[in-house]
Amino acid sequence: MPRQRRRLTVQKTYKLFIGGKFARGENGRVIAARDAHGNVLANYCRASRKDFRDSVRAGRSAVAGWTKCSPYLRSQILYRAAEMLEARRRELESELARVGSAAAQARREVTAAIDRLVYYAGWTDKFSQILGSINSVATSHFNFTIPEPTGVVIALAPDEPALLGLVSVVAPIIASGNSVIALASTANALAPLTFSEIIATSDLPAGVFNLLAGDRSELAPHFASHMDVNAIVDASGEDKIGEKLQAGAAINVKRYVRRSILNYFGRDAENPYWILDTVEMKTAWHPIGL
Repeated sequence: MPRQRRRLTVQKTYKLFIGGKFARGENGRVIAARDAHGNVLANYCRASRKDFRDSVRAGRSAVAGWTKCSPYLRSQILYRAAEMLEARRRELESELARVGSAAAQARREVTAAIDRLVYYAGWTDKFSQILGSINSVATSHFNFTIPEPTGVVIALAPDEPALLGLVSVVAPIIASGNSVIALASTANALAPLTFSEIIATSDLPAGVFNLLAGDRSELAPHFASHMDVNAIVDASGEDKIGEKLQAGAAINVKRYVRRSILNYFGRDAENPYWILDTVEMKTAWHPIGL
């Protein structure tokens, strides 16, 4: 009787998400994702400086169209993304469980991520009225102050919780009309990369959300020095990374925001004022009677 050959499992290689497409990475480098026992679960692409530059170009090209969308439409698109997560929540729970999360903890995190998207979808068509103002002036003019998106924003996600942290940081950025280049958790990139696969099937326009994975210390100097990046939201929790980002950001005076939230499951991470971190307040005058 012939001996049966042992079949090797085909390991998945998770791709970067740039401009609405999945990219293998310019230099072909990959990182092995491991479980708590050191076993290799899969590989994922390691972003290079060129991959980052490509994502900035994709984000810049998407800003104009995304900003022109009505706040109501942006709200509906974010809600649609939450619907997609709800439909594929078992897949996300499985990814979190693979790297060591207990089943109950994985369910809790995915549920919170879906609810977080719904929360910011609800604010998308309301924050302008609440956070803007009608100003009293001494002349016969209407004077309005309204928030407008700043442009292309870098977001560094926390290591834990990998999925909920990413959603909590990214959602308020894109809700106002910005595009975002997010860097996934260094410790657990699989769930965020699976999240990008789900977003790819939603109504979010290509280039509005871009996701990279790799080494923070390698990419941080490029994030900070790129002249076409308007703001950085840093939830990495690493002081040295923060110092690199702030030092480089001084070159073109891009905005730097530090997120120090430790409990992303709490109400502190549901904060409409996070939207203000990546908008510019613009004031317009209009003559009364014209």
